[in-house]
Amino acid sequence: MALAMPLAPALADRFNRTVDSIHQPVVSRSDYVLDVPASGLTSAQADKVDQWFRAIDLGYGDRVSLDASQAGSSGAAADIATIVGGYGLLMSRGAPATEGAVPAGYLRIVVSRSTASVPGCPDYSQPSQPNFTASTSSNYGCATNSALAAMIANPEDLVRGAEAPGADNAEIATRSIRAWRTTEPTSKQGLKRESTKGGN
Repeated sequence: MALAMPLAPALADRFNRTVDSIHQPVVSRSDYVLDVPASGLTSAQADKVDQWFRAIDLGYGDRVSLDASQAGSSGAAADIATIVGGYGLLMSRGAPATEGAVPAGYLRIVVSRSTASVPGCPDYSQPSQPNFTASTSSNYGCATNSALAAMIANPEDLVRGAEAPGADNAEIATRSIRAWRTTEPTSKQGLKRESTKGGN
């Protein structure tokens, strides 16, 4: 004990003495691209797009968008939307910037996939006792933030959040309050009489 006390101040900067966890979710995004003729898809080209979606395991949480900057025409957009609909997804507006130029007369299909994780967890690098710095454990926050990263439907919401639909519409915003004010209290009908006869 006598040896540990002098060492504690020297190691204090290695410990977290706040209630904020140093283990925070990190969001990463991968973009997958495929260029297709913009004028329209033949049956063979549609099969190619569908096979590509299957190869990258397209599914819930993926964001599918089109870069039509070099398309000229966009007849293939409806064909692609139909294929994407078969996976239970809708097309998203606005494609992110991707590497390489889109060939003239082509559409670029962009599938964006975001994941969230908490690097370094679990972290048992520091013993929980003795604790001479009044700090949280090195593993503090790992369970909560790892669960949040695993459960969130859209990991990008951890970066910039999402707007509530109808937040700028007074009619929608006050609907629940109006329903609460106009609904008759259940106690107004009196208490329901129950009989103990005729039971099992």
